[in-house]
Amino acid sequence: MHRVAFTKADTAKFISHLDLMRTFQRSFLRADIAIKHTEGFNPHAFVSIPLPLSVGFSSSCEVLECQVLDTPLDEVPARLNAALPAGITVQRCYEAARPVKELSYVNYIVTMEYEAGAPFGAESAIRELLARDTLVMEKRSKKAKSGKVEVDLIPLIRQATVEERRDTITLDLILRAQNPGLNPELVVAAIRQHCPDAAPDFVSFHRRSVLDEGLQIWE
Repeated sequence: MHRVAFTKADTAKFISHLDLMRTFQRSFLRADIAIKHTEGFNPHAFVSIPLPLSVGFSSSCEVLECQVLDTPLDEVPARLNAALPAGITVQRCYEAARPVKELSYVNYIVTMEYEAGAPFGAESAIRELLARDTLVMEKRSKKAKSGKVEVDLIPLIRQATVEERRDTITLDLILRAQNPGLNPELVVAAIRQHCPDAAPDFVSFHRRSVLDEGLQIWE
């Protein structure tokens, strides 16, 4: 199994997960890079992304899994980049070293912007909120009959740093990646609900790194 490490930025962050998969499948064809296909009457390129990124999020640490058949791995980035749309940049292609189950945490940078400047006391209010023993929020769930389920955010937050500047508050979060994972949008929703004075006018999300249980880079 091989992995393709890539970044997703600018307008490309609005490409959905399924469209991103199709984009890579077409790009492998355009780049004349043969990869493993599924078997059967309607074979298709075998590609997967272990941790799908939410639409609107940028990232510098995305990973796609595939099996390159006859192209040297060091040639893959340049050939794919020539075929991919702007905003998606392949950094490297390499042999997969660790199983997906060891992908434990994700580091997100959440930038909350305020048109009139960060409200007085907002930074300390957010710190206190994220330092609670429990912080229960509702989130959507396809498995629940009601369509919603309650989740305690605190056990899913490994680290949280809050930094205020004149018109922004930045959250540096290390969140559980899977089983279950925590979307940083739910953290912002908790701020809006429990600290309404600190509710931002605009929010941007950036995935900076994917980590193992010991907070080392997962590859």
